[in-house]
Amino acid sequence: MVRSTVLAAVIAITGITAASVFGAAEFGADANVLRTLPQYLQQAALHNAGLKATFEEWKAALEQIAQAKALPDPRFTYGYFIKEVETRVGPQEQRLSLVQVFPWFGTIAARTAVATAEAKAAQQRYEAAKLQLFYRVKDAFWEYIYLRRALEVAQENLELIRHFEEVARAKYITAAAQHPDIIRAQIELAMLEDRLKELEELRKPIVAQLRAVLNMPGDSLLPWPQGVEMRPISVERARLFEVLKRQNPRLEAKEFELTGAMSRIELAKKKFYPELGVGVDWIDTDEALMSGVPDSGKDPVILMFSMNLPIWRQSYRAAELQARAQARRVRHERQDLENSLAAQVERVLYDFEDSGRKVRLYGDILVPKAGELVGASETAYTAGRIDFLSLIDAQRTLLQYQLQLARAGTNHQQRLAELEMLVGADLSETAPTRRQQ
Repeated sequence: MVRSTVLAAVIAITGITAASVFGAAEFGADANVLRTLPQYLQQAALHNAGLKATFEEWKAALEQIAQAKALPDPRFTYGYFIKEVETRVGPQEQRLSLVQVFPWFGTIAARTAVATAEAKAAQQRYEAAKLQLFYRVKDAFWEYIYLRRALEVAQENLELIRHFEEVARAKYITAAAQHPDIIRAQIELAMLEDRLKELEELRKPIVAQLRAVLNMPGDSLLPWPQGVEMRPISVERARLFEVLKRQNPRLEAKEFELTGAMSRIELAKKKFYPELGVGVDWIDTDEALMSGVPDSGKDPVILMFSMNLPIWRQSYRAAELQARAQARRVRHERQDLENSLAAQVERVLYDFEDSGRKVRLYGDILVPKAGELVGASETAYTAGRIDFLSLIDAQRTLLQYQLQLARAGTNHQQRLAELEMLVGADLSETAPTRRQQ
């Protein structure tokens, strides 16, 4: 029952359908199906070894609840009389005892509360591990998107330089030897080809990073992701911190740890009270040596009550003080974690908003204007009003702005993913979409 509950919970938490679970092996075996971010996240949720380890930790904590509810094992005692004890009704040969000890009232409830709180804390640690895993996947995925876009931009600029070389050749077609403008175009062409090669080689380590987080052995390249849309959004600062305090699983885990620590205080208090035992004692008695004895051979049955004597009060008091100190420690750890997370959110939020401004700046103004500048410079160069260096400079400016736009868009999505990890909520559900340039 517990195992089925855990399986149902993990399927609900990760957002994976039953069909996806049963088809996990086939899905994980074919890297060619990985083209969208949801597919990457599903692959990671099903196969990442670190997340599986955290899930098993949660399952182990759940099993502790049943153990906490259980009574101590009954104690069975057997005694054999080496030398029989002669009584009026007959000699006693052997003795059997069965005793069940019951903890003091409320001990089992406190112990169960501790185990339940620890299980809930383990569940929240699993949630935190899932969020961290999804952030790693998104971070690598968007970096892969950036690389694809950077290669496209470099290839487009390579073709543009080749076009400029042809323009220079057409302008100086009558020259007896190569003109310096043609040489400059060839130098710029060689530099761009080197840049393109550098970007192509960068694909291998990025794919290796993706394979590691997806738990996909092998060294073959993953296919390029499908075209995606940017989602620049405006996040309300006050709401963001409110969601952080309410939904961050690491904070929730600390809350449950604090609940468990308070239950441990109650559990420590129970040591001041005795444990009660109830049992029965049976003595095997043989027939009396003398005939006619009433109740001859009758086995005595004894109902027994017992309890321990909690006399080491100083030790119990130390255990209670220890539990209180641990509760204070957890409370301070939670406050420190909340302060640290708030500071991280401030830093990431700044980067997120800054990258969003850069996306609008480059996408709406700089890249279009740089494209216009290249066209105008080519016309002016053909007419002889500017030199070739000015044309090349316009091309370099366009390349720089296009790459910075792609970088800003990637940073924007990566910081959004980091914010979602920190607050524990999807922040892009209601965001307006904007096609990546």
